[in-house]
Amino acid sequence: MEDKHILAGEFHFGGGGVRALALLGTCVAIMAWHPARKIGGICHFLLPSRPQGITAAHAPGMYADGVMGLFETALRTTQTLASDYLIKVAGGGNMFPDLSKNSGCRAGTCGEESRADCRSIGCNNIKAARSLLNGAGFVIASESVGGHGSRQVTFNLSTGDVSVRRGTHFAPNLRAAS
Repeated sequence: MEDKHILAGEFHFGGGGVRALALLGTCVAIMAWHPARKIGGICHFLLPSRPQGITAAHAPGMYADGVMGLFETALRTTQTLASDYLIKVAGGGNMFPDLSKNSGCRAGTCGEESRADCRSIGCNNIKAARSLLNGAGFVIASESVGGHGSRQVTFNLSTGDVSVRRGTHFAPNLRAAS
């Protein structure tokens, strides 16, 4: 089995023999698995949308809105449908909770209520992933998102199995300079 490290902005789509690994903080990974064809893909995006002036051709995997185009191309190439895939989403952690203005994020209760008005990159990445997946016809089967700290994701492209290990490394005492 080949280990393939998926860095921020990278996308991989294929079949067995690959174990994709991603280390996530505020970034989000979307994993798509087609159980009948035993193929799938993973992306590791950094931000919810491209800044003004950045085209879709420039680093499409860095931004959630560009990643959907990569998945759609893979589906056309493999002649599969979004509804055929099991979708798993991970990441969007708050890496600096003490700097957050949202009390839910600081307390580690980054749930739906606090996420609705949250301005953190992680929360915005989660919202973008959910919205774009839904809009493209994908259904999320499971997710490990939000909260504090990092995640290490392993996606086995032979079996579709995904494991997520939560990290505890974040900077709880980091304060903004006065």
